Amino acid sequence: MVCLGNICRSPLAEGLLRKKVRENDLNWTIESAGTNGYHTGEAPHHLSQKVAKCNGIDISEQISRRFIAKDFEQYDIIYVMAQDVFNDVKNITGDAFDKNKIKFFLDEIHPGKNLDVPDPWYGDEEGYHDVYKIIDETCDAIIKNYIITKEPR
Repeated sequence: MVCLGNICRSPLAEGLLRKKVRENDLNWTIESAGTNGYHTGEAPHHLSQKVAKCNGIDISEQISRRFIAKDFEQYDIIYVMAQDVFNDVKNITGDAFDKNKIKFFLDEIHPGKNLDVPDPWYGDEEGYHDVYKIIDETCDAIIKNYIITKEPR
């Protein structure tokens, strides 16, 4: 899961998908990162933590890290949260960019539309709740799509 700073959207997605993976007894490694590195070493935004906790998920131990080109070697799928993040990933990875491993996160519920997950950083707490709902629905789709196909998508 990759967003800009790795403190709002991608930590929520990491926490939610990890929970759903455990509930479905899947052996997946789920991590998140940010492309800009401004918040490297920081915990998720306090409102992301609050919204996650309200929904029974503790993301307080997550630490922001910067996306690196080697992530394409380590992970089967790189989910990006928005078009600008996609562009950043492409720039960061250069020749290591693998179009077969990168997907827009919301393509799991809106295939081929390459829609952005709204960035709640610029709004109030309600925006974080709205983003949580979008991410929750998408994580359900990721699990469902995997279970139906029995192979990573």
